[in-house]
This record gives sequence, C-alpha cells and structure tokens, in this order.
Amino acid sequence: MEREVDESAILDRLVLFGLTRQEAAVYLCLYQQGELNGYEAAKYTGISRSNVYSALSALTDKGAAYLIEGDSSRYMAVAIDEFCENKIRSLNREKEYLIKNIPSMKEVEIGYITITGNGNIWDKIISMINEAEKRIYFSASCRIIEKLQAEFLKVLGKKIKLVLITDGTVTNQELRKNSIYYMGSDRGNNIRLIVDSEYALTGEITGSKDDTCLYTGQKNFISVFKETLRNEIVLIQLQGGEIHE
Repeated sequence: MEREVDESAILDRLVLFGLTRQEAAVYLCLYQQGELNGYEAAKYTGISRSNVYSALSALTDKGAAYLIEGDSSRYMAVAIDEFCENKIRSLNREKEYLIKNIPSMKEVEIGYITITGNGNIWDKIISMINEAEKRIYFSASCRIIEKLQAEFLKVLGKKIKLVLITDGTVTNQELRKNSIYYMGSDRGNNIRLIVDSEYALTGEITGSKDDTCLYTGQKNFISVFKETLRNEIVLIQLQGGEIHE
C-alpha cells in the first residue's frame, strides 16, 4: 500500500532548502510526473504558464531541475537526496567563510533570554550540549532524553561528565553505563539543563510554537539552580529512587 503524501509538509521543507512555495510546487510536480514542458507543468499544478516558466528557470538555476534540450524545452527534477546534499554542502562552504571572515563578536554577559517555540528550544538544547566542555546536568522525562541519545553519546565520547535526572529507565545501554542518572518522579514536560556551571536553560517542551524557556549565564541564578538540582537528587536518594552511578 502506497504511503499517503502530506504535500503541504513536503512543500514546507522544500522551502527550507531555498525554493519559493511556487517553485517547490513545480518541483514536486516534476518529481511525481517525470519529464514535463512548461505547458504540461502548468496543467498539472494549476499555476499560470508565465509563473511556471519562471519557476522552471529558477529551479534550474538553483540546482533542483535539469533542462532537457530538444524541439521543445523539457525539465526533470534532480533527485531529492542529490539536491539536498548539494544545498547542505554549499551552505557548509558559506558557513566556513562567515566563521572565518565575520567581524569579532562583542562579548557581553548573558542576562535572561526568553527562547520561544518548540523548534528553537530543541536547537538551543542541542547547541548547549554540543558546546559543553566539562559537565552536563539535565533533568527531563525519559521521553525527552531518548530524543537526545545521539547528542549525549557524543558527549560521553569526549569524556564529559553527564548527569541525568529522569523518570524512567534509560534504554540505551552505552548511555546507561557511562552516565550518572537518577530515576525519580514524573518530569512531565519540564526541562532543566546546566552546562559547565556557566549556562542554564529551564522551561517546558510540549511541542507547541508557544513553548518558552529561560536561558541565562547569570552566575547567581545558576548557583541557585544547581542547588535545586542537588536537592532533587538528595530527595530521590532519600525516597529510595533508582540510582545509577
């Protein structure tokens, strides 16, 4: 049985790779139908012929379609893995240029920053984990920790101390063996993260664009935050919660 295609979700993600919504619609049409000329693409998509021809020209310029020469110009989509990999490779080159050439960033003490949106919060969590140098303390549900297994395993590979406070059994054997984790009460959607005793993140992850977390580098806040986690660990020990060290 063929899997139903969520066309809107596909178009949304194609836009993230530098296509306009209209170009993405024409690209998807080419992908599904094979070689087409402008008239045929307009017929399938319902987009005006002038806009389709503009989109086809843009797709060839952006490396998403090939122009097949003949009596009439026809187009075919570039394979999605090839198109995406080419874009990522190009962006990595631009990233390296920017890192090398952008003016120095003025150093300022990080105050209290509100991070909004589920995706932005996940990005910040992963960024903080990847930038850790000494130790990480992370309190969250086992469900959330499972989603971060790959990042945590990289951390352990760098011999960084990893302390997890959660509400279930960590299933990954390597993560369970090499981290320190405490299993206590239900964490719900709450997360608490401290990296290198320098930066902290706290808030909720529900999957909503309205999710918010507080990020800070304020030492007084982090000191209190660390003490809260220590007390939480002590409470788990007193209540006979499962401890792996």
